[in-house]
Amino acid sequence: MKNLFDKGGKFEKFYPIYEMFETMLFVRPDRTKSGAHLRDHFDIKRLMAFVLIGCFPAFIFGMYNVGYQHYVSQGLSASAISYILKGAGYVIPIMLVCYIVGGFWEILFAIIREEEVNEGLFVTGFLVPLIVPASIPLWQVAVAISFGVILGKEVFGGTGMNIFNPALVTRAFLFFAYPAAISGNKVWTIFGDKVVDSYTKATPLAAALDGGSGSVVQNLTEKGYTFKKLLLGLHPGSVGETSALLIILGGIFLIITGIASWRIMVSVFAGGFAMALILNLLAPSQSSFLALPFYYHFVMGGFAFGAVFMATDPVSASQTETGKYIYGFLIGFLAVMVRGLNPAYPEGMMLAILFMNAFAPLIDNIIVSRNIKRRLSRASN
Repeated sequence: MKNLFDKGGKFEKFYPIYEMFETMLFVRPDRTKSGAHLRDHFDIKRLMAFVLIGCFPAFIFGMYNVGYQHYVSQGLSASAISYILKGAGYVIPIMLVCYIVGGFWEILFAIIREEEVNEGLFVTGFLVPLIVPASIPLWQVAVAISFGVILGKEVFGGTGMNIFNPALVTRAFLFFAYPAAISGNKVWTIFGDKVVDSYTKATPLAAALDGGSGSVVQNLTEKGYTFKKLLLGLHPGSVGETSALLIILGGIFLIITGIASWRIMVSVFAGGFAMALILNLLAPSQSSFLALPFYYHFVMGGFAFGAVFMATDPVSASQTETGKYIYGFLIGFLAVMVRGLNPAYPEGMMLAILFMNAFAPLIDNIIVSRNIKRRLSRASN
């Protein structure tokens, strides 16, 4: 088939589509003619595959939790397989929409530009279903992923050229365009026809904001949100963001394989720790959300998932080693600050990462400029 898609062939215009499948299914016959340009077998597709492997535990648990929340809302129990299959019935269609619609735009832009289809959608299409509720309407996912791929990536030149994380651009679009479908208590659980009257489940962040007669930790515990439960993840939330334990294990895998920056991850948690301590000092009472201990922030909402899989995006994050510390610290700092000081928006991780995506080039520019000045000063001396 190759001759049909090569230059001068009948389907030359659609070469990017052929090239996409060829590189996915076969080892191409291309060989380096002169010089050694490839250090080893590791390429962008394999890098993307490692990220997917890191996300996989959170993905499987996410489907389990969606099914679990469904059966609990019925006052029923079922096997682990039943939980996963029930959850898969909602999560897999979201993923398919992301890959089909997002893939359409990727291929269209590749054909127009006469370029190869890039691999960025492998990760974006996998991440988006993990950062939205399972109840999200599929047509909204289609519109949002179109926005995320076109305006979050393609307008900048495609994979490797984007300023903002495309998956977070997609979620931001959903949050501001269709807030009713991505906020509130009911969207986080797939309810059945008969919901037990006593089943009222707000997300942990919403439950912490509700307050109560005791301390904020006591109030969370009374509502069923102990630290252990939050760490394990059996509670309402976005599909892949609930189990902080599995997210952290995925992060360790990415650090060991050299895919993600440990500097950014550690700095995000350090920034969250610093801001949480400041809010604790400003808290008017122990029942106030501001009094929430830092370690609760780490296991609530999208903090852990954002720190491990979103903030470490190698394209939109800071590139300099020193800049990674600053970039990560400010993400954690801003995320907890938004949570504490803006009751209307208790989840601040998405906005913090997108905000710092915009400032990452400035941070790197300052670091590089200072290094140049220091070296010039040494040379002149």
